[in-house]
Amino acid sequence: MLERTLSIVKPDAVRRGATGEILQRFESAGLSIIALKKLRMSEELARGFYAVHRERPFYGDLVKFMCSGPVVVSVLQGAEAIAKNRALMGPTDSTQAPPGTIRGDFGTDIEQNAVHGSDGPETARAEIAYFFNASEILAPCEA
Repeated sequence: MLERTLSIVKPDAVRRGATGEILQRFESAGLSIIALKKLRMSEELARGFYAVHRERPFYGDLVKFMCSGPVVVSVLQGAEAIAKNRALMGPTDSTQAPPGTIRGDFGTDIEQNAVHGSDGPETARAEIAYFFNASEILAPCEA
């Protein structure tokens, strides 16, 4: 099934210059990048995006980390895009992520884990709308 999902290359991976390789992994896996922007999250933007975690003990540190440098936000589209992206990323805790996954290769721990990806269709729709309006999302080119 054709799906869309949100991906964020987090500040730690952007700082290390891993953005290009991470985006290349998405495309090599058959995902089309149909929207892309680089931005620096304000505290307000980060708090809103991660509001679902507001009551969790790591919320404040997560917001601070996500505001610590630029991020690259994209919309990925492809067959089973959500599951495919989650497999590419690997487990949330980079110390548990195998080599060859994005988090295994570029993350350092559970917080600085290089990337974020939507966890389901409803989440993907809400997260994509949080960062992109409809005119910023392009249909992939037909070959």
